[in-house]
Amino acid sequence: MHDSTSPIHPGEILSEEFLKPLSISMNQLSRDLNISVQRVSQIVRGRRAITTDTAMRLAAYFKTSPEFWLNLQMRYDLEQAKDSNLADKIRTEVRPRQQHCA
Repeated sequence: MHDSTSPIHPGEILSEEFLKPLSISMNQLSRDLNISVQRVSQIVRGRRAITTDTAMRLAAYFKTSPEFWLNLQMRYDLEQAKDSNLADKIRTEVRPRQQHCA
């Protein structure tokens, strides 16, 4: 699990909201999605991101949308970036575009 300040990886949602309640093993999911069990395991353990391909497979399997899975990944990635102070670092490195009046 995660602490209250840690972003939730999509793999945790996959595990806690889909696999466990539906009694689906990682082996079964990998077979049904036609992907490696290693790929499923890495996602569930938070070591691999949800790609477009994976999102489309999960959407077809669970009758959700690919956007559901990709939005979970995007939110996780943005929270990770905020937690790592990436936004502050970028603000010091990027010179904003100057607006010019026409």
